[in-house]
Amino acid sequence: MKGDRVEIVIDAGGTPRTYEIVATRAGRRVEVATRRGLVEVSEVTRSGTPVRTARFMSSRILALVEHPADEIT
Repeated sequence: MKGDRVEIVIDAGGTPRTYEIVATRAGRRVEVATRRGLVEVSEVTRSGTPVRTARFMSSRILALVEHPADEIT
């Protein structure tokens, strides 16, 4: 859903770095998957095709915060 976003804070050798993955268009969403020591954050379309993907070593992640899009009522 447009507006979904995930913030990832990484330990970059003494100074933390922040990355943000955002669903940029309507119908897209952000998915988080953890596999074999890696955390993969992807922006995917309605059909499940990944548009952008970021991979991080799980041992370097200080924080991972998911911000769901606001629902329209």
